[in-house]
Order: sequence, then structure tokens, then C-alpha cells
Amino acid sequence: MHRSNRTISDENAVIIEDMLSSGIGATDAYRYMAQEAGGEDMIGYTKRDCLNYVNMLKILTIEGGDAQTLLNILEDQSAENDDFFYRVRLDEDGRLSHVFWRDSMMKDDFTIFGDVMVFDTTYRTNKYNLICAPFVGLNNYKKNVMFGCAFLSNEKIETFVWLFETFKKSMGGPSPISLFTDQDLAMSKAIEKVFPQTRHRLCIWHLHQNAQSHLGKLKSDKTFYDAFQRCITGCIDSYDFEECWKAIVENHNLQNNSWIQRLYELREKWSNAFNKEYFSAGILSSQRSESTNHALGFKAKKTTNLTEFYGLFKQTIKRWRSNELSDEFQCIRGQPTTALPMTGIIKQASKVYNLTVFKDFEKQFMRCLAGSFSFLSEEYDFKLYQVKDGQHTYQVSFYNVMNTLVTCTCNLFEECGMLCSHCLRILLTHSIDKIPDCYINKRWTKLAKQALWDKNVEQQSKSAQPWKHQFVKNCLNLALQVQDNENARRLVEDGLEYIRLAALQEMENTMSETNEAQDLEACSESSISVKDPKKSVTKGRKQRIKGHLEKNTKKKRKNVDESNLQKPNEFGSKTPNQHLF
Repeated sequence: MHRSNRTISDENAVIIEDMLSSGIGATDAYRYMAQEAGGEDMIGYTKRDCLNYVNMLKILTIEGGDAQTLLNILEDQSAENDDFFYRVRLDEDGRLSHVFWRDSMMKDDFTIFGDVMVFDTTYRTNKYNLICAPFVGLNNYKKNVMFGCAFLSNEKIETFVWLFETFKKSMGGPSPISLFTDQDLAMSKAIEKVFPQTRHRLCIWHLHQNAQSHLGKLKSDKTFYDAFQRCITGCIDSYDFEECWKAIVENHNLQNNSWIQRLYELREKWSNAFNKEYFSAGILSSQRSESTNHALGFKAKKTTNLTEFYGLFKQTIKRWRSNELSDEFQCIRGQPTTALPMTGIIKQASKVYNLTVFKDFEKQFMRCLAGSFSFLSEEYDFKLYQVKDGQHTYQVSFYNVMNTLVTCTCNLFEECGMLCSHCLRILLTHSIDKIPDCYINKRWTKLAKQALWDKNVEQQSKSAQPWKHQFVKNCLNLALQVQDNENARRLVEDGLEYIRLAALQEMENTMSETNEAQDLEACSESSISVKDPKKSVTKGRKQRIKGHLEKNTKKKRKNVDESNLQKPNEFGSKTPNQHLF
């Protein structure tokens, strides 16, 4: 217990630092090492010593400021990888206001899987109360893939415009087909400005939460819930939606409910009946993004600083990418199993699709075997069929002259990128045992990232690794050739020594020139100083931010005039957030 006899060994210090970098707190690290040593009396230092050491590490890590340290990390990442992208925005006091970053692999993933994106801003997981805003997508195994991440100080229109324009610039210009967000009005206006061609979809999870806070006893009415859920996902077209919605309003006397009226005005943003022609990969809400926030923040605390959070973020991305590599390995090594005969379309699907997507395709194929159909008409080589699926009927048109074309009124292929059971039923009727190439969406296949793999192989061929292997091979061959001649061995050794000294001198000259250039660049950037954001009061704060409409407040929110949304200056606007519904 004497201070002179307590010390943290170098080995224990390394373990503590490794645990901290893995998101494990100082207290848990101390407990683990005490258990490893056989008890707290055997570890050689106290819990307070461990906490003091951790605090010292934090002070050394963020010396000069937390925000400045994060900026330095991003600059180092950019120096190591030319395709690393980040942007920082400061307020009028020079404090960090917004920051966005993405690495090169995120850009590659967006190029392949960027047709659908989820963006959510409902979590604040750091001591500055900054908003964590990840851009999340869906890979070919239907798992999360990160496109980029940002910290935002507010949710104003100009903030989202800056962020979306920065994201768009970092990705080289393309826009997603569908973008899922929560109900924030400022975000909606920014999307209309930056992504005018993108289909903006609202989060179904938020919609359910708002319904509970606005509909009172109806939220526990099973009849209402089933009808409401059908309006969200079960209606086959706009006509079916209108009939279902009319029944809900009349049966539950909601004609004068302002929230219901506003929700109806936004029906194209949340009802699946109006979005079947837009690819969405089967995503219905931003719960995928919220699970991302959970994955990023489950080890982050309200006292977590920006540098620590960035470390947790990198670990999460590494874990996601490791899981993706595992899925790719299992897909290459394993073969799908099915109760159906492995012939025809099923055999082709097992070779083309990965294991996850093949299971979904198998369900559609099995449904097609149980469906019935009838012939309706034929005109100009186009045949029209009616396929019955449960209580619904769908029309399928078929053309098979030069190319095989098949379309269905359910629009599953347009929405999810996979042929529906109704189209498969008609293909089997015409004895077509192969999926037409135009109906195989590459993003769901085993070779979805083939272009990226080829790019990596090309980059590796240009790297020093192949040269090193070839040089070692040449040296070994030379050694085998001269090993029996002493004069030849001495000549080779002298020559290698001369080459070594000359190569080291050349490396030193090159490094000196590089350091001079870096010093000049550092001098030009040394004037840039970033202050930390203002610390927030974290006592009693919950992790998740509730939307305005989720709070059961008695007072009605005042309407904010459109002119009030205009900022007096870049950072001076204090207009409260508005929501769509």
C-alpha cells in the first residue's frame, strides 16, 4: 500500500492501453488484471493508480486539445492514403462545429452498394453532445456497410446542406436511388436541394413511435394497428392504399385529427405502395442506421471524447469488414443446401447469388410452385397472364422473341432487385430454365465486388511486394551458383555491400527532400488551430434523442415562419428544429 512500493509495470501498461483502445474502461481493465494476478493484493498497484495512469494517457493523447488531436489524426490518415477524405467546419469562435470523414474503402463500397443509403441523427454519444451522423448502406450479404460518418453540432438546414454536399463531393458525384432518414424537416429540405433525383423515404420506426404519442388509446387497438400496418407495407398499389386509409379514418373517427392529415400528405414518403418502382433493397426504416449507432456507441459513454470515439469507430469498421471477409470465405467455400432439385433456375441461382440472397430467392421459387395462373391475352408477341398469390392477383407480361422479358405488377424486381414468384411461375410455364441476364442484379451476386478485387490486384502488382519476392529469388539463385567458389562469393559480398551503401545514401537524400517539403507544408498549416466544442451538461442525459413528436407534451408547438429558417450569419441561426410529422 506504500506509494514507494506501488508501480505499474511496462507489461501491465501495455495491457491497459490495449484494453482502452478496445473500448474497455479503466475499472474493467483493473478488475481483469487483478483476476489474472490472483487478487488485488497481488497486482502491485491500486485501482486509483490505474485510473490516474489512464487519465495521464488521455492528457498526453489530446495535448493541445481534443478537436486538434482529431484533426491531426485525420491529417495523418490523409497523408498515408491519398484517397482518404475529410472536411472540418469551425464556428465563429474557432471551435469545431462539424466534421466529416471517409476512407478509400468506404468510397469503393459506395460505388458498388450506394444505390440505397440510410442516414440517421438520433444519437449523441460524446461529452460535447455532438450528433453522430453515420451514412450506412447494405452490402451484397444484406449487412451494414459504412459510407462515411460525421459529427454535427446542430440540425439546421444549412448544416445538412453542407454535410450532403461534402458527402456527394467525396464520392465523386453519384447520388443514391433511395435515402432513408427520420422525420426532421431541415433534413428533408436539404435532401431536396442536394439530392433532387433521390427518392426520400421516411423511417417506419419513427412513424410508429409518433403514432403512439398522437393516437392515444388507438395505439393498443389491434384492428387499427393491423390496418395501419397494411397501409405502410401491405397495400399493392395506390388505389388499395386509398381504400385502406379511408376505412381507417372513417372507422376510427379521425377526420379532424391534424396528425393523421399531415401523415396522409406525406404518404409517398412512407407507404410502400407509392415506392415500388424505386429500388430500396428491401429496407423499410432507418433502424439499420440506429443499429449502427448502437454498434458504434454501446461502449461509448457521455464522457467519451472525439479521439476516443474515432478509435471506437475504426474498430467497428474493422469488425464489419472482417465479418464481410468471413461471409465471402463461407460463400466461396460452402455450397447452398436446398430441398429442391439442384437443376435449372435453382442451380443457376446457387452459382450466381451468395448464400444469403440465395435463401431469399429460394423462398420466391417455392412460392411460385404453389401459385396458380391463367392466360389473359396476347398482342404483338406479348403475352399477358394473371397469377394468383394468396388473396391478391398480379398481372405478368411475357415476351420471348429476341430477348426474354418478364414484368409483374408487384414490382418486386424494381424494388428489391430479384425476380418475384409470379415471374418465376411464368418462366417455368414456358420451360425457361435460366434467369435472363437482365434480371440478375450484380449487387446481390458473389462477384459484386469483382471490380474492386481487380483494382486491388492491379495495385498490388505495382507495389514493392512482388519486386521484393523476385529480388530475394534472384539473390538465392546467385548464392546457389557461386557458393562453391570463394573468389566469386567474395566478389558478390563486396558488390552487395557497395549496393547497400549506395541505396541507403539515395534513401537518405530522398527522405531529406521529403522532410523539407513536409516542413514547408506544416509551416503553411501551423496557423490553423481548432478549439474543442463546448462541453455539454451530461448529468441525467439519455443516450437517444427523442423526436419532438415522440414527447407527450401538453403544449402545442408554435409554427415557425419560413423566413425564420434563414440564418442571419453562417453560425448564428438559433431556429429550433422542425419535423415533418
